[in-house]
Amino acid sequence: VGYVDVLIPRGGKGLIKACVKNATVPCIETGTGICHIYVEKTADFDMALKIIDNAKTSRPSVCNAAEVLLLDKAVANEFLPRLYDMFNGRVELRGDSEVCGIIPVKAATADDFDTEFLDYIMAVKIVDGVKQAVEHIANHSTHHSESIITSDDSAAQYFTDMVDSAAVYVN
Repeated sequence: VGYVDVLIPRGGKGLIKACVKNATVPCIETGTGICHIYVEKTADFDMALKIIDNAKTSRPSVCNAAEVLLLDKAVANEFLPRLYDMFNGRVELRGDSEVCGIIPVKAATADDFDTEFLDYIMAVKIVDGVKQAVEHIANHSTHHSESIITSDDSAAQYFTDMVDSAAVYVN
């Protein structure tokens, strides 16, 4: 009959709705993207900052833009000031109470960790290790795209084994 058996649209909410409404073949509806980046305690900070900057600012209105940053507690005091300086007002950071105790940012609400901002806004949460990062992602993710930045192969393996998303990235 035709050449396309099924359509799986990946993109923003408008594209997905248009495909579901107008497709003449079966369409698997995907959701919005609340994408996470987890900076593990062994991460190379320079690399992490470049990845975060690109993932948030290159195209903030797309479904695979980073919306939530999870940061290992062991490096929070050292990493957060660098993140704050890097964004220098270009991105509004909303932090949990621990983040707000380290850098002067707006306090995050519970809803901020479940919001696809599609804007220059990022929620930031401090977690106590990779297991807590994976737990947070399991509770708040739309299963779109998640990333770990690490130099620890076992942390990367745990993350990729335990995170259930369409795309899971390491570094």
